[in-house]
Amino acid sequence: MLEDHKLDKSTPVPLYFQLKSLLLEEIKNNEYPVDSLIPTEKEISEMFQISRTTVRQAITELVQAGWLYRIKSKGTFVARVKIKQDFIKRLEPFNEQIERTGRVPSTQMLAFEVLPMPERVAEVFGVAPGTKAVYMHRRRCADGDPIVTVETYLPYDACAFILKHDMSQESMYHLLSTREKTRICRVNRILEAVAANVRDVERLDMARGKPVQLFKTVGYNQMDEPIEYSIARYRGDRNRFEIDLQVDTTPQ
Repeated sequence: MLEDHKLDKSTPVPLYFQLKSLLLEEIKNNEYPVDSLIPTEKEISEMFQISRTTVRQAITELVQAGWLYRIKSKGTFVARVKIKQDFIKRLEPFNEQIERTGRVPSTQMLAFEVLPMPERVAEVFGVAPGTKAVYMHRRRCADGDPIVTVETYLPYDACAFILKHDMSQESMYHLLSTREKTRICRVNRILEAVAANVRDVERLDMARGKPVQLFKTVGYNQMDEPIEYSIARYRGDRNRFEIDLQVDTTPQ
């Protein structure tokens, strides 16, 4: 536990940084499990004979990094670390994304059927409302914890072959890539921040009104024809997304 350690006051390494590193090590070693209360600023200050300002800086940086969270009048608790997602910047199967984080992915099929396209979906595909579509609604988990639901529409005429596959086990993008007409070559994604609705409460095991990261994706084949329309709803408290930007250093 934390009290078994010491800070080295003889080195140039800042005390807050040493304390931050110790706390992080204890969290990663599960000495302080998720949602457990860590010692108070006063207790840590007395434990290491350092100022509360130093303690506060270490804790604040861990809160900002997502390792801890505060509840007013109750204290500071260990947070469930958010899954770093590359969904924004690369096109790859969900299972591969999650496996790279060291977690075990799984998929539950909530619906898998042929439906007439609603008007808003038909507009994306440039067809008449009611045109047949393959519809999938999946709940996707990491270590059994639901983190996202995805509704997907695919044009039936081009993608009916996917109905013969077990989409709780197979990758949609891998299957679509087996045919030239359905291979996704370009995607457009729109991100919005929305509040969890009744369906999110039921399917993502979260409280109504909590943040949800909503992505709308349109995938196009090499002829620039829309092949996929998906609506993904990610739990805001379980996921974080990173974007890398290439800076143009050409003199203006």
